[in-house]
Amino acid sequence: MEELLRVRSLERRFGAKQALRGMDFRLASGDILGLLGANGAGKTTCLRILSGGLAPSRGSVRICGLDLARAPVAARRHLGYLPERPPLYPEMRVDEYLHFCARLRRIPPGSVNRVVRRVKQRCGLEQVGHRLLGKLSKGYRQRAGLAQALIHEPDLVILDEPTDGLDPVQIREVRALIHDLSPSCGVIVSSHALAEVQSVCNRVIILRDGSVQHDAVLTPDSANPALLVQLRRPPDLAQLTALDIIDDATPLDHPPDGASANAPARYRIRLAGAAGAEQLAEALVGAGWGLLEMATERTDLERVFFRCIGAEEPA
Repeated sequence: MEELLRVRSLERRFGAKQALRGMDFRLASGDILGLLGANGAGKTTCLRILSGGLAPSRGSVRICGLDLARAPVAARRHLGYLPERPPLYPEMRVDEYLHFCARLRRIPPGSVNRVVRRVKQRCGLEQVGHRLLGKLSKGYRQRAGLAQALIHEPDLVILDEPTDGLDPVQIREVRALIHDLSPSCGVIVSSHALAEVQSVCNRVIILRDGSVQHDAVLTPDSANPALLVQLRRPPDLAQLTALDIIDDATPLDHPPDGASANAPARYRIRLAGAAGAEQLAEALVGAGWGLLEMATERTDLERVFFRCIGAEEPA
């Protein structure tokens, strides 16, 4: 696949503090890279450098083969960036703001209206084009920030906490949008939420004290963590797996001899398609099986993350 981003020996100092230490990685078209780390690990500094808003103390960044330091204007044409706080003007209306962003991105005047209509549809802004940005909910402000990052159809998209403050429906829509983007570009998603990275990314980098501690491909199992469920009146396994939203279920308990057949039992369950934990809970309760407990199984990514940030000893 085409290499969109190449980062070499990236370092950044703020006085005596070293925020990044020799960071190296690549990003290809179609990749969705999750950037993880505890607060202060260097995620925001890294994104600011990649977006051209901060110069590195050492090292280089190439976007679509263009050196960001030597050809910043040309390199940024391939880049769309949504910072943690969307760059909005509260006194502007949504349509006015997106037309302004299109002009900043040097989109030909004859194409601006078409481009704005397309990005509004893509980001779910069709109904609020006439509204002031300052009067929008946080969810709609986040969508407007996404729209400005995507308006020029960049090859590389950088998203800093893109689902922060969104409700579950909006989070699902943003995840779907990120998946839709990936075939035609590369995406970097910075997030504090492991589940968010697992749900949308196919690669992950974990930072600690400005250094890359882990850089790996996410396996399908880590992207789709299992749910651990305890039922008061457990059904036959065939009845459980017959639910459309369940892809696979594995019993975790082996009742001792003489135990009641109706004793509570635990299962490891993987969901089918885009089904979520709320849908599973509703189905289990509706079936009358007495849902006692439900939790997300700790994934390999979670174990690696806490080990990398020093929150637990390696196994």
